[in-house]
Amino acid sequence: MAKILEVKHLVTSFFTHLGEVQAVRDISFSLEKGDILGIVGESGSGKSVTSLSVIGLVDDPGEIVSGAVLFEGEDLTKLSDRELNKYRGDEISMIFQDPMTSINPVYTIGNQIIEVIRAHSDMNHLEAKARAIELLDLVGIPEPVTRLKSYPHEFSGGMRQRVLIAMALSNNPKLLIADEPTTALDVTIQAQILDLMRNLQAKMGASIIFITHDLGVIAEICNKVIVMYGGKIMEKADIMSLYEKPQHPYTQGLMQSVPKPETGQKKRLVPIVGSPPDLLKPPSGCPFSPRCKYAMEVCLKESAPLYKISSTQFASCWLHDKEAPVVEGFVKCEPVLDEEAEVIL
Repeated sequence: MAKILEVKHLVTSFFTHLGEVQAVRDISFSLEKGDILGIVGESGSGKSVTSLSVIGLVDDPGEIVSGAVLFEGEDLTKLSDRELNKYRGDEISMIFQDPMTSINPVYTIGNQIIEVIRAHSDMNHLEAKARAIELLDLVGIPEPVTRLKSYPHEFSGGMRQRVLIAMALSNNPKLLIADEPTTALDVTIQAQILDLMRNLQAKMGASIIFITHDLGVIAEICNKVIVMYGGKIMEKADIMSLYEKPQHPYTQGLMQSVPKPETGQKKRLVPIVGSPPDLLKPPSGCPFSPRCKYAMEVCLKESAPLYKISSTQFASCWLHDKEAPVVEGFVKCEPVLDEEAEVIL
């Protein structure tokens, strides 16, 4: 399938009075048309900064230091804000985590959706209003004609999130970035939003990048996944390979810390001991090495290349090197070539 997005050696930092915070440190991946890619990791892993870098919304004092973000072959990092605005909200849309910080509380829902539609199309007000009603109906908001006149505070959290999705879909984007859109919702509403996004993706054919810290959410909606930690990619794989046989100690740690009620067994969760790295002074080696029970001397000094576990799974861990000690569950394999490392699968 054709690639819609290619991220190559992306480096994004925040230049504060304390020094450079290296939020994203040389990551590469690609996304094919129609795929749903999950990016998972704990707070501070760099997943949200990655998504903001893709769409050029990194706020000061942050900036993209190096690398390329190719959207259908066009390098977005080379464009001015004015040129990027032709892509934002039209070709690429974003759903943010908190609806109340993304929707203006003093304007009606209808006014805000109509404004988004008209900003990226030649529709007049009546045509945009009809489109807004259609969108509210599409995302499952009852009585869309009436609710168009409602203010944000008159909607529940789940309904406000649906409004954000409607806004993001208003101009039929080719790429939709969802930054933890279900975090503030209860489990029932979260499931409804995931079902909605899955159905809309199937209907509209858009590619999706889904940012979350929740492995359960990743399993529900994504077919490919990237695991990030300390601003780097630890592992990337198709969803079945990752869940059946994770190949990085950090991924294994995440799996062990998730409750599995379907097993019917009472098992104590295993937390990952330690704290995330300080990205003002990130480790010179693998960022997970201070917390890893398998850490070797080389892990503390040098980051591992991506090793090709299979055609659908890659991991950045020295345990896969043929010279490393044998550890049960870790496959010995060859590191990938630089250009191959940019491919998600």
